[in-house]
Amino acid sequence: MTKRKENFRNIAIIAHVDHGKTTLLDGMLRQSGEFRENQQLVDRVMDSMDLERERGITITAKNTSVRFQDVKINIVDTPGHSDFGGEVERSLNLADGALLLVDASEGPLPQTRFVLKKTLEKKLPVVLVINKIDRSDARVDEVLNEVYDLFLDLDADEEQIEFPIIYTIAKQGIAKQDLTDSSESLLPLFETILKTIPAPVANDNAPAQFLVTNLDYDPYVGQIAVGRLYNGVLEMNKTYALYGKEGLTTGIKFSACYHFEGLHRNQTDRVECGDIIAVAGVKNIAIGDTITSEDDPKPLPRIQIDEPTISMIFYVNNSPFTGRYGKYLTTRHLQERLNKEVLGNVSLQVKATQRKDAFEVCGRGELQMAILIETLRREGYELMVSKPRVITREENGQILEPVERVFIDIPEEKVGVVTEKLSERKGRMMHLENLGHGRVDMEFVIPSRGLIGFRSQFMTDTNGAGIMNTLFEGYAPWFGSIPHRTNGAILADRPGRVTAYACQGMADRGELFVEPGMEVYAGMIIGERNRSEDLPVNITREKKLTNMRASGSDNTIPLRPARKMNIDRCLEFIAGDELIEVTPQTVILRKMELDPVKRAKTRGTGTS
Repeated sequence: MTKRKENFRNIAIIAHVDHGKTTLLDGMLRQSGEFRENQQLVDRVMDSMDLERERGITITAKNTSVRFQDVKINIVDTPGHSDFGGEVERSLNLADGALLLVDASEGPLPQTRFVLKKTLEKKLPVVLVINKIDRSDARVDEVLNEVYDLFLDLDADEEQIEFPIIYTIAKQGIAKQDLTDSSESLLPLFETILKTIPAPVANDNAPAQFLVTNLDYDPYVGQIAVGRLYNGVLEMNKTYALYGKEGLTTGIKFSACYHFEGLHRNQTDRVECGDIIAVAGVKNIAIGDTITSEDDPKPLPRIQIDEPTISMIFYVNNSPFTGRYGKYLTTRHLQERLNKEVLGNVSLQVKATQRKDAFEVCGRGELQMAILIETLRREGYELMVSKPRVITREENGQILEPVERVFIDIPEEKVGVVTEKLSERKGRMMHLENLGHGRVDMEFVIPSRGLIGFRSQFMTDTNGAGIMNTLFEGYAPWFGSIPHRTNGAILADRPGRVTAYACQGMADRGELFVEPGMEVYAGMIIGERNRSEDLPVNITREKKLTNMRASGSDNTIPLRPARKMNIDRCLEFIAGDELIEVTPQTVILRKMELDPVKRAKTRGTGTS
């Protein structure tokens, strides 16, 4: 008989980037007794990846658990950026409800809208948590009204809009049901979760149904499948069936079964339904597969996510510097690593191209691509990547392209320049509101192509004082040609080492990306020119020796600092006929064709 398993609660924490959900999780783990009193802990313990700590965002969805009043609360920490929407969508498959975390000053922002929309589509109950109520600029009542407006805008039903409200100071581990309460712990939050979030509906006696929502790897037991056991039980030394894309495979046995306690996976011989669990030892398992009973197989619906909107070509590195810094250099290495990434990331797709040493990678946005490239670089891979391009559709003979809704908060005096730049990129203003205190809120609808390379220009135009967020809007008819980069590139015309004397001569030609002493090769992009055409230069030129020179005069040549180009900036700068060469120690811009004669015959236009 199907009933609710009152000893479990499965919840997801959803929020915009930097609203404090990972910090709140830290407090829940501490106050539930998952850690010893003398145990040393780092802040944002759930952000386990180096890139997550460096960027201050959650990239991959992770799950943990806490215990309160004999109830095991499984918690999934989800990304707050729409580029990682695949992580959000599959993690919501694990949950029966959600905590919506909103900053008491900033209120609901674009990515709040994105994750809340996905939550309401799944008809999950929501607990609103207004965090950072101790901020000096907190505006709790206005934020609450904005959340109600957001629910109405997303067509929430009457049941969903009657959500409970908790006020928190996540850093101090304090939760209140009313602003006047004197609570000094997260007890009100735990009580509200048990009261509002329903227990999972499951039947221990039904045929097993385990939906795989994540993959992990352990060097001892191999690939580990993580997901929710909806019905039945899974036991060691018994055989089950795997229902994947290719059909049904029988005779499946586990090498290990796990349940989650705090931040740890604990091995067990038997797992019960309603819980979030993990199993190891199943070959060729993929996200979206179902492990079910061998006698009475009943597959669950596969996870459905939004299609990718951006594609890039990943090439095997063939530059003159190939093999200097990387450990994995060949086509086989790159192909195996990309295929492995697809196994654990359902929002990515890898396609073959006409070249054996190149692969088309499709994803949800520039940020997701930048994270993937940076991950490969840190793992020891050498590769080259092309300019991001949007993925179009064709309906009724008409070409459609992805469109983004852009939310901008800028100083009042910057409205003109930002509006002009977005208009050039086919953006249409949908909303403008004066927020007071010299700030203006603007909303544009713009093709995704128009946003490629815009973020760094936006920060320059607003002197770093602008805030920009984007949200995928849908598809619209092709907007026509959009100018990309108006300035040309400064190219090295020969190999060698950069000299200070040559750099000084480039001061009036543009801005350099290289410094004296760096090694360059012919066709490498060493700077941005202040005119529209490319300019090949001899950046290795040395000063001719004469008998009319003062001792040590060349050691004090004044130079402007070179512009530091990381992967994100390179993706924004790159043109259609250029590539980014990525190795564990370097990030270099170069022309796709290094030979100047061949390049002159196939010169790109610089537009997309």
